[in-house]
Amino acid sequence: MPLLSSLLLFVHVLAAAFWVGGMATMHFAVRPAAVATLEPPLRLPLMAAALSRFFVGVSIAIAVLLASGLLMVGLAGGFARVHWSVHAMLAIGLLMMALFLHLRFAPYPRLLRAVAAREWPVAAANLNQIRRLVVVNLMLGVVVFALAIGGRAF
Repeated sequence: MPLLSSLLLFVHVLAAAFWVGGMATMHFAVRPAAVATLEPPLRLPLMAAALSRFFVGVSIAIAVLLASGLLMVGLAGGFARVHWSVHAMLAIGLLMMALFLHLRFAPYPRLLRAVAAREWPVAAANLNQIRRLVVVNLMLGVVVFALAIGGRAF
């Protein structure tokens, strides 16, 4: 594999691992620990701040994923030349990006406003909506990893 292809694959997988691994960490570790140890007036601002930092990284990861993925497809000769699993990964990835954009620009700003206003039930409802969308994206991300690793076997 030429150096450029290897580098593109490396940054592509790194960005995907950051996004999917970050969702898993937030869902399975950070959120349960915050729920177990903090009351809503402390937990909700913490989660909003953690999401704020994570969303910056996800935005960068999405840009890296799109750029590196499209460059790899181009180097392979275009979409007509790549395996069906690449098409499936792109389709699922675009769905994941759409879900991220929705949660980033709909429930997340509402969460921030509710936290600023100290409206804990409203903040909790928006955080729960974000959590549900993250679970969907996490499952989709796992499917993408499965396609990336085993897609050529089918």
